[in-house]
Amino acid sequence: MKNSNAVLEIPNFQQEDSGTYECIAENRRGKNAARGRISFHAKPHWLQTIMDTALSIEENLFWECKANGKPKPSYSWLKNGEPVMAEGRIQIENGGLSITALNLSDGGMYQCVAENKHGVIYSSAELMVLASPPSFSKSPLRALLKARSGSEVTLECKPEASPPAISLWKKGSEILQRTERGT
Repeated sequence: MKNSNAVLEIPNFQQEDSGTYECIAENRRGKNAARGRISFHAKPHWLQTIMDTALSIEENLFWECKANGKPKPSYSWLKNGEPVMAEGRIQIENGGLSITALNLSDGGMYQCVAENKHGVIYSSAELMVLASPPSFSKSPLRALLKARSGSEVTLECKPEASPPAISLWKKGSEILQRTERGT
């Protein structure tokens, strides 16, 4: 702070500089004071943003964005440029967006908007909702597996699917139950 008699300069004003200031003037005829208050205001600034997300159909989404600013910013959400309304599976609260039981139509480009009277900021991310039948292309079963009598044999069934697939084993046309010999 620079104080040159009648002028007080505060370069690079910060929130902690807020407060009540008093100028006191005095001469041999008397003394007087004038008070003024300086308050801090700032446009929103991101503390936490959202990121591109890929989830399976029927999964749940939770995104949260946080911003500071003075006055405290309010939040809203956009999907493909249109306002998102809280209803049914979609909930919006304090910068958080949750969508339960995702479906394909939930996919798109989302924006979290933080706003106060000094400015507006946006954080954008894409939601991809995945839906695919089971596929063994990345982890196929071996067509022929040779095993010795008495040895342990392991076959892995790891299909890729959205939502995740339920797997069961069959030998011939018979469904195998979990037993001591096979799990």
